[in-house]
Parts: sequence; structure tokens; C-alpha cells
Amino acid sequence: MAAVRISSRSGLPSLLLYLGIGVAMGQDGLFDVKFDNAELTQVIGYAALVVILAEGGLGTKWKEIRPALPAAAVLSLVGVGVSVGVTAAGAHYLVGLEWRQALIIGAVVSSTDAAAVFSVLRKVPLPSRVTGVLEAESGFNDAPVVILVVAFSTRGPVDSWYVLIGEIALELAIGAAVGIAVGWLGSYGLRHVALPASGLYPIAVMAIAVSAYAAGAMLHGSGFLAVYLAAMILGNAKLPHWPATRGFADGLGWLAQIGMFVLLGLLVTPHDLVDDFWPAIIVGLVLTVVARPLEVFVSLAPFRLPWQEKALMSWAGLRGAVPIILATIPMVSGIEGSTRVFNIVFVLVVVYTLIQGPTLPWLAKSLRIAEDPSEAADLGIESAPLERLRGHLLSVAIPAKSKMHGVEVGELRLPSGAAVTLVVRDGKSFVPAPATVLRRGDELLVVTTDPVRDATEARLRAIGEGGKLAGWLGTGTGAAGPEALTGPHVAGALKAVKKLSRSEESRKPESGKRESGTRKPAQRHSEPHEEKAHH
Repeated sequence: MAAVRISSRSGLPSLLLYLGIGVAMGQDGLFDVKFDNAELTQVIGYAALVVILAEGGLGTKWKEIRPALPAAAVLSLVGVGVSVGVTAAGAHYLVGLEWRQALIIGAVVSSTDAAAVFSVLRKVPLPSRVTGVLEAESGFNDAPVVILVVAFSTRGPVDSWYVLIGEIALELAIGAAVGIAVGWLGSYGLRHVALPASGLYPIAVMAIAVSAYAAGAMLHGSGFLAVYLAAMILGNAKLPHWPATRGFADGLGWLAQIGMFVLLGLLVTPHDLVDDFWPAIIVGLVLTVVARPLEVFVSLAPFRLPWQEKALMSWAGLRGAVPIILATIPMVSGIEGSTRVFNIVFVLVVVYTLIQGPTLPWLAKSLRIAEDPSEAADLGIESAPLERLRGHLLSVAIPAKSKMHGVEVGELRLPSGAAVTLVVRDGKSFVPAPATVLRRGDELLVVTTDPVRDATEARLRAIGEGGKLAGWLGTGTGAAGPEALTGPHVAGALKAVKKLSRSEESRKPESGKRESGTRKPAQRHSEPHEEKAHH
């Protein structure tokens, strides 16, 4: 755990620390552990990648990634082709590698790592379209890269380019269909079936994500794309006990990274890296200075993005665990020169991560594309299903920058069937009144019936983003007006009131005197009833 704290405070991706631990334990290291089983490393690495992709998908916010999907898809397909071609040409002509080895290296290093990118950018708030493109790209480009590496590592002649494109398109289509289907079915089941214990929800979510990978692979599709999409759907489905699930997935992702990187460090032999150090530097220079910028600017040419954002995305193409794991595929296949390919990839990833990682925050600030950190934070809402009572208990945490601060409980205007039953403030609990003003740091317990559960959560999130007038302003709900403000029931009442007002206006010239004479008795008669209702 000390390595985790050092990584978090230094701003360096944890990759370097865990690889260093593995190298120190392995050959030429302190413990001189002999380990050269590339096949076992590949199997364990694939399993760890499934967990890491699942954790990344669960943490992906759909509202941020949705506008970036077209750009990320083009960057993951066209961009990978550009990167492979340019990097392979550099490895062949500048380093002298054979074309098969050069193509394998070009394909291996064309995969980016979101965990490495955001571990160094966590302190720099970037526009959502930039983070969305980078995150979606890292989740999508693993699939075509794996297909290319496997194709180049197969003994015998390599398939024609149009055959490879057809295989990539088919496997991606199957993987996407499987991931969406498994994610939707899994989220539907978890939302409508109450498990015996809350601790089972995190296990169930991860099991569903892993099953998406298995189903995609069995159908000869992209299992990596399937697990990422399934996890992304689960992560945006407002599942019960979500904070606990998110924490469990995060911890599991850390364990997968630690084990995988240590194992990769054990596999490498440090004294063999000396001869391949400068070839790795040359190939990395071609990749970082030529291939990656060309990949970004060519792929994103149809999209109207400022050049500053494209420049940052060009430098943010960090390589992490995936390239080193993929470099074991030619070793398992017995391709000539595969050990040298692995050594070059290992040195390239370590050196250029060490260079690019610490400079990313500086570049983001220099290009002046950081967002205003005062933007309202999203609410933390945890749902616990009450199956026997046919309801839900929502636990709502108000963050420091939420616009729910200063809003009265009565101004929440929750749908009929939902109510704030308890407020926890400064460690003390109390039952709120309609005039109770909510504050930053408050925790609310909201009881809601099953039919209005989604509407209640949508209303709370809208107020957290836009304040008490969120519905009229269109914040969070996507539309302004009565339905956005108070839900369909109250919206219908407001429409009825407007209709009644128009009918009264039309009758006013004929019965103005009669209405004025009877208004006071009717009002006096209704006051005790209203007072009784309040009591």
C-alpha cells in the first residue's frame, strides 16, 4: 500500500512502481527469482485486463462520454491504423527490424492506457470532451490492437489488409452487441431483484462484467470491448448500493494492476535490456513525436476541436499495462525475435511514461484548457431496495460544490410518493421540516415508492446541478417547464389550473358580481378543511 500512496502523491502512474518491484524481485534483482513463463504471464495478464477494463467502464460517466463517442471511435480505428503504419516504418527503416517484428511492435504500442492518463491528470480539471475522448479511446482501441497483434504473431503469411479490416469489424460488432445485451440484462436484474445481503451486489456486478467477456470471446467477438461496454452500462444504471460497488471494483482494479505489473517485472531480465535500450528510444521517439500526433490530427480532422485539445491528446497517449502484456503474444507463438520485441516494448513504456506522465499537468495548464474547478459536483446517491415494502431508501450526500446548498426541503418538490425523512448534519440526525435549509456536507435519507424512484433521483440530481429552479432552466432534465420542475403528476395539475383559469376568464363578464358575492363564504368554509389537512 505504500506504493499506492507514493504513486498518488508523486503524480506518476503506478505502473512504474509496480514494475520496479517486480524487476527488483526477479533475475538480477535482490531476490533473484527465476521466472520465464510467458504463457502464464499472458493468461494472468488477460484476466487482470478484464478486471481493469470492468473497473474503468464502471467509472465512466455516460453524460461525459456520449458526445465523445464518434471522435473516440474514429481515433480507435483509423488512428490505430495510422499509428501502426508509421511506427512500424520507423522500426523497420531506423532500427532495422524485420517487417513482421516491426508490425508487431507498431500494433503493440498503439494501445493507450486510461488509468495511466487520469492518474496524472486527476488534479487538472479538463473539459469533458477531452476526458471523454481519451477514456473512450483507451476502452475501445484495445480490441482492434489485440486482433492485429494476434494476426501478426500467427505463423505463416499475414492476411491481406482488407481481410484484417473485415475481421476487426466483425469482432467489434459481435463484442459490442454482447456487451450491450449483457449490461442491459444485468442492470435490469439487479434493479428489480433484491439480493439477500448488500455485500453481494459488488460481487454480482463484477461477475456480470466478466461474463460479458466470456460470452464475447465464445462467440468469436471482442471480449475486451464486451466487458467495457457491459461495465459502462452497469455503471450508469443507478444500481442499489452503488458506492459500495464502486469501492469494491476500485480495490479489485488496484489488486489486478499490482499483481499484473509485478509479474511483468519478474518476466523481464534487466541485463538483456541494455542492447535494446537505444532501439526502444528511437521507436518511442517515432511513436510519440510523429505517429501519435499524426494519428490524432488525421482522425479528428472532421471534428471541430481546438488545436490545443488535439495537442494535449497527442501528448496524453500514455502506454501502460496492455502493450507489455500484448508483447507476450509473439513470445507464446514462438515468433523469431519475440524476446527482443518484448524488451523494446518494456523499455519504451517505462521511459516514455516517465517522461510524459509528469509533464501532462504542466502541458494542460500551459495550453489553458483546464475547466473552472468551481463547477457543481454531482450528488452521491446510494439506493437500498426495500423489496417487501415495495420502495427504496435513498442516501444522498451533498458535496461541497453542489447547488443544493441553500435549498429548503419544501423547495425540492419531490414527486408524490417520495419524502425526505432524515437529515444528518455534523454528526447529528434530525427530522427536517419543509422550511429546513439544506447545507453542504448534509446527508439525506429519502424514502420513495418504487414507481417514482427514478423520477425522485433525477429531480435530486437536477437540483444539485442547477439549484431550486433547475427544472425551469432545463438543468439535468434536458427540458424546461412544469414537467422538468415537478414531475408528470404536478405538471398535469399545473396544466389543469391554467385551463381552469382560462375558463374562469371567459365567464368573468357574465358572472362577475355573483362570483364576487360568493367568494368569501366559500373561502371561509374551506379554511378549516385546509387547516385540518395541514395538521
